[in-house]
Amino acid sequence: MNAITMRQTLDTIAEMFPDARCELNHRNPFELLIAVLLSAQCTDETVNKVTASLFDKYKKPEDYLKVPLEELENDIRRIGLFRNKSANIQKLCRILLDKYGGEVPREHEALTELPGVGRKTANVVVSNAFDVPAIAVDTHVERVSKRLGAAKQGDSVLEVEKKLMRLVPRDEWTITHHRLIFFGRYHCKAQNPQCEVCPLLDRCKEGKARMKAALGKPRPKKQKGARQLESS
Repeated sequence: MNAITMRQTLDTIAEMFPDARCELNHRNPFELLIAVLLSAQCTDETVNKVTASLFDKYKKPEDYLKVPLEELENDIRRIGLFRNKSANIQKLCRILLDKYGGEVPREHEALTELPGVGRKTANVVVSNAFDVPAIAVDTHVERVSKRLGAAKQGDSVLEVEKKLMRLVPRDEWTITHHRLIFFGRYHCKAQNPQCEVCPLLDRCKEGKARMKAALGKPRPKKQKGARQLESS
């Protein structure tokens, strides 16, 4: 895919999802960091249900360190991998207090050194909390990028990110991340994508193959009626 095709693709998705945004509820960079950490292998909807009460109980790093690990585990039990995430949250909070005065660092490299924080999480935090352009490649962004030809099927997550960064103007990296997520979450789904009404079907090999297969399926034969069966 070249930059012109990417421009057309992004404009189309922007028309479909003009309100694309981060759907994790948060009030500050620290809450966003915790929410993104919790969202690994979990839906944003579930995370928001948990953080609705979690963020009332824990407002700053010190609060997470005042309780036993078992209590924090119980507070996020509905989240996948809750034991591992609870341990990482407490370790992360200790580092924030000891090294950054309780504040979330703005630098990408510093964020990725925190327990439970990978490249994707750091990209989400710097872009949404500190307005630093970044493209976070989650499962939706990766799937959509490969289906639409912005990346190859065998590309790693990092390769997908680098290709998107080359194709998309830097000042649009963050909004592109959100648009691709919305497109993948609500339209170009992993299962049962809406190919039949997709305005980008012409550039999706997978979608065209799926539609061709659907059109080629033979219609089920009508069953003979009871009288026909008796007389045959």
